[in-house]
Amino acid sequence: MRTILLLIVSNSFMTYAWYGHLKHTETALWKVILMSWGIAFFEYCFMVPANRLGYMEGWSGFQLKTIQEVITLTIFSLFAIFFLKEPLRWNYLVSFTLLIGAVYFMFKK
Repeated sequence: MRTILLLIVSNSFMTYAWYGHLKHTETALWKVILMSWGIAFFEYCFMVPANRLGYMEGWSGFQLKTIQEVITLTIFSLFAIFFLKEPLRWNYLVSFTLLIGAVYFMFKK
């Protein structure tokens, strides 16, 4: 559970670092890059421990990456809907459902 919580925090920082500037297109690109790097530092402060803890708890690298991608898409979806004000379309939901299937098979022993 600690791994999941750390991944959620990490991906929250990552999503904002990568996509938050889309609401501020008037800001110079070089400034956006520097701000994104600064925010991404905090992403790494949570991502690295999340992966280390998960690995030490017995998750494989493949499992860690798969669960991280699902968390990333979940957080990004919320970000896109509420921050960027983009619609959630039916085909996005279908693709997310297929990813949940991938997670099931990834963790099946």
